[in-house]
Amino acid sequence: GKAKKLRNIDNELGRIMSGSLDLDENPGSEAKEDSKYIKLISKEGAEIICSKKVAVASGTIRAMLTGPGKWKENSGPVPTIHFETIEASVLEKVVQYFYYKSQHDNTQGPIEKFDIELGQIIPLLIAANYLDT
Repeated sequence: GKAKKLRNIDNELGRIMSGSLDLDENPGSEAKEDSKYIKLISKEGAEIICSKKVAVASGTIRAMLTGPGKWKENSGPVPTIHFETIEASVLEKVVQYFYYKSQHDNTQGPIEKFDIELGQIIPLLIAANYLDT
């Protein structure tokens, strides 16, 4: 359930932070479409690294990563997107939702609910609208 999902996210983030995952897949080159991870940065500067595969649940992020043109977000070894208006706690909840959505996309029947604290509802709605999620 929820604990398993959070452990999976924590395990993945732990492997990234410990250096056991090679984020610099293509040193000295543009970030490639097959880059596995993306770095999202909150307005306070908090960095969240997540799977690119789940982050493209956001239409905004998907457009930045796959759209035509040279987006600055695609330069460097890991695509990086700064969100000047999204607080760290909200961005973290959004990333949790990306993993939740990925886990339950093709689920038949009832699924476990995605918990949201009352105080986060409005900031999450604003972020979801901006991110086209």
